[in-house]
Parts: sequence; C-alpha cells; structure tokens
Amino acid sequence: MSSAMYNKMWHQTQEALNSLLDKESQNITQPHRSQVFIFQTLATFYIKYVQIFRNLENAYDQIVHPQKRILIRKVLDGVMGRILELKNEMVNLELTEFHYFDDVLQDLKLAPEQLDIPIPKYFLKEKLEIIKGREKILAQILADSGLDMSQMKYPLKSIPLEEAIKLIQIAERARQGRLRAIFMKQIFLREYRAKQARLLGEKGADVGAAALHIQKVWRGFCQSKKTERERQEEMIFLGMNPPPLFDEVSATIIQAEKVTCLRNEVQIKHEEDYKEAMVTIKGDLKAVEGPDLKEQLQDQIRHWFIECRNLTGTFPDYPEVEEGGSAIIFSKKTPQQEEDEGWKMSPSVFLRTIEEGNNTYKDMWKDKDESWNFLQDYDPELIKEEKRKELESEIRLQVDELMRQELKNLKLAVNREKELLAKTGKKKGGKKAKKKKKGKKGKKGKDKDLTADRTIESLYKELVEEGLLIQALKVNLSDYIGEYSYLGTTLRHLSIEPMPSLLDVRQLIALYGVLPLGSAAVHEHAPLVKSLLLAGPSGVGKKMLVHAICTETGANLFNLSAENIAGKYPGKSGLQMMLHVVLKVARQLQPSVVWIGDTEKTFYKKVPSAERTMEPKRLKKQLPKILKLLKPNDRILIVGTTRRPFDAELQSFCRVYQKIILVPRPDYASRYVLWKQIIQRHGGVVTNALNVSCLAKVTDGFTQGHIVEVVRGVLTERRVRQQTHRPLVALEFIPALSSMSPVYREEEETFKDWYAKTPMGKKRALALMGGNAGKEKDKGKKKGKEGKKEKKRK
Repeated sequence: MSSAMYNKMWHQTQEALNSLLDKESQNITQPHRSQVFIFQTLATFYIKYVQIFRNLENAYDQIVHPQKRILIRKVLDGVMGRILELKNEMVNLELTEFHYFDDVLQDLKLAPEQLDIPIPKYFLKEKLEIIKGREKILAQILADSGLDMSQMKYPLKSIPLEEAIKLIQIAERARQGRLRAIFMKQIFLREYRAKQARLLGEKGADVGAAALHIQKVWRGFCQSKKTERERQEEMIFLGMNPPPLFDEVSATIIQAEKVTCLRNEVQIKHEEDYKEAMVTIKGDLKAVEGPDLKEQLQDQIRHWFIECRNLTGTFPDYPEVEEGGSAIIFSKKTPQQEEDEGWKMSPSVFLRTIEEGNNTYKDMWKDKDESWNFLQDYDPELIKEEKRKELESEIRLQVDELMRQELKNLKLAVNREKELLAKTGKKKGGKKAKKKKKGKKGKKGKDKDLTADRTIESLYKELVEEGLLIQALKVNLSDYIGEYSYLGTTLRHLSIEPMPSLLDVRQLIALYGVLPLGSAAVHEHAPLVKSLLLAGPSGVGKKMLVHAICTETGANLFNLSAENIAGKYPGKSGLQMMLHVVLKVARQLQPSVVWIGDTEKTFYKKVPSAERTMEPKRLKKQLPKILKLLKPNDRILIVGTTRRPFDAELQSFCRVYQKIILVPRPDYASRYVLWKQIIQRHGGVVTNALNVSCLAKVTDGFTQGHIVEVVRGVLTERRVRQQTHRPLVALEFIPALSSMSPVYREEEETFKDWYAKTPMGKKRALALMGGNAGKEKDKGKKKGKEGKKEKKRK
C-alpha cells in the first residue's frame, strides 16, 4: 500500500470520527430511560471507536509525514482513552466485566474478529533501543550470576565404562538385527514372486482377461481421483475448505513487507529532518524576522503607554512576568466554551482531546493541497507558524524587560514623588515576602528515600540477583488462541449467565493491561486500573497472559509470589526495604508489571502447616499500602494469578484486586481452533484424515495446557517426518489424554459461585433479581413492624 493510500485511509477515518463525534453530541441532549437502549448506544459507540482505533493505528504506523503523525498520535491516544471510558460505562451499567455484542455486530455488518483490540506498534517501536539495551543488561546479569535458565542445559551424568560399553553393544546388536530382518524380507519376497510366476506359468495366462482387469482398476482409480478433485473444488467454491496454497506466504505479501520496512526507514529519516528543521527554521526566523518583530512590539507597547496617559492622566502599571507580561494587554478574550461536552452518563476526559484533534485536522489538513509534497516530507510553512509564536514569546520577554525600564524612567521624569512612594512600598512588600520565605524553610518532606545513596543500576542488579526481577517470555497477546462466544446475547436474554470465551478474556487484558501501560497519556486520564486478578483452573494460560502484557508493552516483570520472596529480605525492615526497592525501580523504568503468582497464599484463611515456614502472608498488609502509593502517572500494574481463589479471605482479597477476571476452560469452538493451530505450530499437517472436530468434542474439560502437552508428546521429529506417507489421525492423541485429569463442571461451578460472592458478582446478582429483592426487603420491614406492634400489645 502506497503513502497515498494510507493518507486516504486517514482522511476516511477522520470523516468517520467526525460523524461519530456529532452523534455523541446529539446523544447528550436526548434523555435515555431504557437500560437496553443505553447499552446498545454505548456498545455501538464502542465498536465504532474500535474500528477508528484500528485504522488510525495503521495510519500512524505507516504515514511518513512527521507533522501529520503528531496530530494522528494525539487523536489516537484520545480514541484509546475514549474506548476505555466507554468500557467503564458498560461495566457500571451491566455490572459485569464481559459484554456481548452479537446483535450490534449484526446491525453494523461486522465480523466478530473486528472487535479485537489492536496493540499499537509504537508501544515497542518508539523505545526499541531502550528495551534491547535493558534485555542485554538483564541477560548479562543472569549469565554472570548463573541464573539464566534459558541457556542452562541438563547436566550429563557420568556413566561407568562397563555400562557405556553395554549400551553401545545393545545399540549395535539392534542395528544388525534390523539389517538382517530387511535382508530376510527381501529373500522371502523374491521366493514368493518366483512361486507365483511358476503357478501362473502352469495355468497359462489369459492376456485379454488380464488387460481387462488392469483397465477396470485403472479407470476406477482415475474416476475416484476425479470425483475427489471435484468434491474439493466444490468445497472450496462453497467456502467450506480453504483454497490451495492458502497458508503459504505469497510473493505479494513478501514484497509488501519489504515496502513496509523501507517506509519505516523513510519515516525515521523524515522525523530526523523535521527535528533538524525545527531548529534551523527558528534560527533563520530569529535572524530575518527577529529585529522587525522586536521593533514592532516596542512600538505597540509605547503606543499603549501614550493611550493610557491620555485617558487616565497617569502611566499604567506594567504586567508582571507571572501574569503574562505585555501579552495580556493585547490578547483578545473569547467567550468560554461550554463544558458539557461529554457523554451524558459521565463526563469524558478524552472527548475534548479528540475534538481538538478533529478541528485541527479540518482547519489544517482536510482541504490542503499537497501536490508539491510527493515525498511527504515536513511542511516548512507549518513549522514557521509554530516557531513564530515561540520566537514572539521569547522576544516579548526581552522587550518587556526593556519597556519596564523605559516605563520606570518615564514615571521618574513625570512624577518623582510617586516614584519614591512606589519604591518604599516595594521595599515593605519585599520584607514581607522574605518573612514568608523563612516560614517555608521549616517544612520537611514526609517521604524518605531509603536508598538515596544508590543508583538505579545497582538496585536493578540487586533485584535480578535476588530473583525478584525476572525475564519475561516472548509471548504476544495474539498467541492466546481462542474463538468468540456467539451465543452470549441470546443466553443473557434467557437470563442465563454465559461463561466468557477466551477472546473475551484476551480483550479485557488488552483494555486493562496493555493499552494503559503502553501509553502514558491514556494511563494518566483513563479510568485507573491499578490491580488485576486472573482466576481460573490450572493450564488456562494465566501466566502466559502476564508475560504477554510485558511483551506487548516492553514492561519489566517483578515476581513477588509468596514462594519467590520466601527467606528474602527477612524481618519487618527487610520487607519495607524490598518493597521500596521494587517500587523505586518499577517507577524509574516504567512501564512495570508486579506479578504475584498463587496469590491466594498471600490471603490464606488458614495457613497450611507445611507452608508456615514460608510466611506466605508477608505482603497481606503491605499490598493495600502499595496501591495507595500508586498515582495515575505511575505506569505500574499489579497482577495476581490464582487457581484456588476460594482458599483466600474474600474481603481483603477483593480490597486489593480492583478487577477480577475469570479465565474459563476453553469451549468447543476454542478447542477446535486450539487443536488445529497448535498441531500446525508443532510441524503437524491437518488433512482430511485428521478429524479435528472429533478431537475438540472428546476433549471437553481439557485446557490449553493439556492440548499443548499432548501435541508435543505425539508430534516427535520422527512422527513429523512420517506424515507424507502416514497422515495424522485423531486416535493418536487419545492415549496421552487418558492419563490427564480434565476440569470438571463442578470445578467450574465452584469458580462461578466464588465470583458471585465478590463485590461485582453481588451487584450483578442483585441487578438480575431486580424488583424482587426490593419487594422482599419491604416484606421484611413490614413483618418487623407487625412484630413490634404485637409485642407492644402484649
């Protein structure tokens, strides 16, 4: 795709955004009573913003014009924030983290895949060098301290000489046995063919019958192949099977990737040229227009002196620097804009940013003639406009100093007595100011830096050596495979609460974890999520999601699991020091993820006797304090993972974890996609002989971890090589599954029952009960009143 096409995409997206902003402003004035209508409105806006987000992200990544990219980035951050605001509104409205848009998607004629939240590439591109440098340092520290598990090989056991000779002899005898078996088979086949030839020779071969038999077999074979080919063509035509070479990368895609890489290089070059031009053009303006601008400003201010003298009889007081200097004299005051420009249900922080960006686009870029700028380099005229304002403010400061002195001299010449009075007044004021300053010296800072004498590098190294700062696995969020839940809305209409699908979970991780950590602007103003809990059975990919958040945002990963911190930084002061160092490094090198694995141990109802020495509850009282210390500009996310949340004390557990996400076992659709993709990723070929649907059906209750383990066990190097003459079949995967324990429905129900006791679960249950809950309360009150009356009578 050429630059012109990306420019066209941007213009079309801006038009779509403009119409969406108009609809948002119209909805402010309309009263909404129906909850269903409000949710559909929110869902429609949410889905449309996601489409705009996808297109803007694509345009920002590929457009090479540096000034356009600045504007797109501003709007992109605003759209991201607005998506998070709308998500927060939907959560507050429906009292659940998961929402289903089947009917809205159908109305908008969109596929479910278009609900996927894209991860902006600039999260990693803009700090690629920093991330690479940090990874290099981390790898070096791990290698020096001998903690690098990725490079550690299994230690070879020393074998006695006799045993080694015995093993070699066994292998050699087996090899000779195989060769002898092949030799004997060849002799047997030779003798069998000779015997058959003798028998045929005795009977006498009928050449015609033999030819007819061969023809029948050959024609049958040709027809079966032809029928099979026609069947495949029909299935491809109907869209039931992919076309041939569907999975292979075409030459066009390879060429497009090359062009993208080249465009990225051009983008970097144009950015550098733009930064250089910002300096050079300002210098040129200062040299050419600076003197004239200075003289013009002085004339304006002198004219103001004379006007004031003529009108009032005295010279005016010159505005101070803090007030804005002479700029406030000539500034044109405009009526304040109305501040009710937000979504009716709650005021929006990001709508104004989006509208400002949209207005800038309409004023500057919508109808701009760019026929001269084929290479899409920077526009010098726009830089001049921007730098003129900067230059004017700089020269104004110099002129103000000169004109302040000039006004002082004029006042002295006209009225010396007033000037003397003014001087004495200033001296008094100065003394008072000094007194105030003395009073301020007594204040002391409350926060103490326990490691003020140490560098961040030394603290970073200490945390790595202690195993508290670990290397995140390279896993993308897109690697969390699954399928959408297509019956969510239908089930909710029938008052049945569906289990979320894997892609619903993935979407929440993108919204609550990746987008805020990746963008500082979004994190600072969007609804703040400081902590996240992933609860679900073993093997559903909770740890993988934690690593994916770090990979997508380039975040550091701190491991504060109960097992990992056991015996480290002992005592109360040691714990305080550990948390101080972790938070200090996490802030300085943000974004950061603080992971607490098996987090139910930190909040145990009763600590098992076997784990008492580990002191699993060390962080219980500290975690709420840490959350209070985290501010909107601290891009730090606390993520807990648990497979037994019901072992924890619910009240303190829910006080720490702001968002709780249930990670379910995969449903049929997700299992089908999982089997297919995991087999292919491990070198397997999916043919008609392999019934993936059957595998998905019989593995109900098995998790992603089970499926990966089974596929790895079956698809050995030898089995992968054999696929050409022996295709994979479903039966091969069953024996390995028989030794594994699935997640039974009862366990899933236990998770659902536990979630129903959490604050969000309780609110949802009360909302579903609706008026019945209120009626029951009224009945209880009435009964209570009647009981009191009866007691009085007695």
